[in-house]
Amino acid sequence: MPRAMVLVAPYLRRSSAVAQALAVSVLTFCVLLPLCCHRLLYSYFFLRSFYLDSMSEQVLQSSLQRGQEALHFWQTAPPPVHRFRNATRRPELLVSVVSSRRSEGRDFHYLLQVMQRLHLLLHGCGGRRCAEVLICDVESGYQENTDAKLLERHFPVVRHPPQKFLEHVNIFEKEKRDYVFCLRRGWELLRPQNMVVLEDDALPGPDFFSVVRNLLGRSFSLRSLYIKLYHPERLQHYVNPEPYRILEWVGLGAVLATALLLTCSSFSPALLTLSPPHLLFFTLYFMGVAELAGRHYLLEVRRLSPQLYAVSPATECCTPAMLFPGNASQRTADYLDGSFCVKGNAKDTVLYHMARSVPGERAHSVEPNLITHIGAYSSVRTNPARPRLL
Repeated sequence: MPRAMVLVAPYLRRSSAVAQALAVSVLTFCVLLPLCCHRLLYSYFFLRSFYLDSMSEQVLQSSLQRGQEALHFWQTAPPPVHRFRNATRRPELLVSVVSSRRSEGRDFHYLLQVMQRLHLLLHGCGGRRCAEVLICDVESGYQENTDAKLLERHFPVVRHPPQKFLEHVNIFEKEKRDYVFCLRRGWELLRPQNMVVLEDDALPGPDFFSVVRNLLGRSFSLRSLYIKLYHPERLQHYVNPEPYRILEWVGLGAVLATALLLTCSSFSPALLTLSPPHLLFFTLYFMGVAELAGRHYLLEVRRLSPQLYAVSPATECCTPAMLFPGNASQRTADYLDGSFCVKGNAKDTVLYHMARSVPGERAHSVEPNLITHIGAYSSVRTNPARPRLL
């Protein structure tokens, strides 16, 4: 033991680079980051036992308030003068909102929240109309979707023909068939140049239309089967099955390390230099900070401009917001029609594997998310007594 201490001692002197690196790491990862990030929901330092329940309740109350405000808004809003006669044939963009009645959480009025946000965004487009909007009501029970009924005065609403209610299938297959119906019905009615399909709990962000327009102007969109506009925040970490994120992670660490070393060496060459050991240490240091603090929060910086939104290969999970360029919506409907969905092979999984296996097809995701998923209560899955954020 004494002999080992003799060997290690030179590296632990206060002037030693190893000791300094160790001190910086301990101060950062054991003191500063826990203090700064313990309330950040998607950080590794988030204290779930202290804050999760209160944050979940706060988000639920905020959504409930928005839902009640949206209900009052639509109940008192006058219908448009020309109803739907001004709907453009072959619009540049059609937004189809898929909705069904919820057995729980009806007071949140998710559909009314989404439509109110779209209404405000459309009015913010100025003289040029951003998109046509359609509600696709896929409720197949005996009770009607009252929120969709309320919106009939303001937006066109399409529904299944009555005979579609006769066949009973599992919930995942029904969800897929409803999605296919909405894809095809929107295309048949307006023949849009591009289509966005939103689920009724996908609340668009304030820059929704400007980013979608920018994405459609990029060359990759012409070769895309679909572009995902949402991926769950809890799955956005660098340590993830998506290989491209490892390259992004290493690149981020290397760029920040290089910038720091160049800055320091220009002011005080004796302190830090752009040497391989320093570059390696600070690359790993910044990689650790980025992952533990939360990649989600780094992505938020990209909201400064539509041009900064990142596009990457599509992830598998979830389809609350999807952009289908050109006639890709019809190809997607055909692919989904050829598959039978069950638990573990829902429509998002089917689409992911189709985009990877069919020659010539590509699928992409955009980051950060263009929508907020506000659906604490699901219309197709079992709900907990009180939903939580994680």
